[in-house]
Amino acid sequence: MPFMKTVIVLVFLAIVASLGSALFFMLRGDSRQPGQGQRMARALAWRIGLSVALFLCLLLAWKLGYIQPTGLPTGP
Repeated sequence: MPFMKTVIVLVFLAIVASLGSALFFMLRGDSRQPGQGQRMARALAWRIGLSVALFLCLLLAWKLGYIQPTGLPTGP
């Protein structure tokens, strides 16, 4: 299904963007200013939440029959 592939790719891109923003906050953060670590922690929490949501949505889509496992090819 092209719709499911699009949703999976969009959520995966959001996960990568959240990880990138956490890296940005870590590199640009000033340890003397309060609240800088909270921004990085919030970005990482979003990444974890999106990852868990993607995993659960993949399980639900498989259970409902929207996606089918193809397995790995087994030699010649």
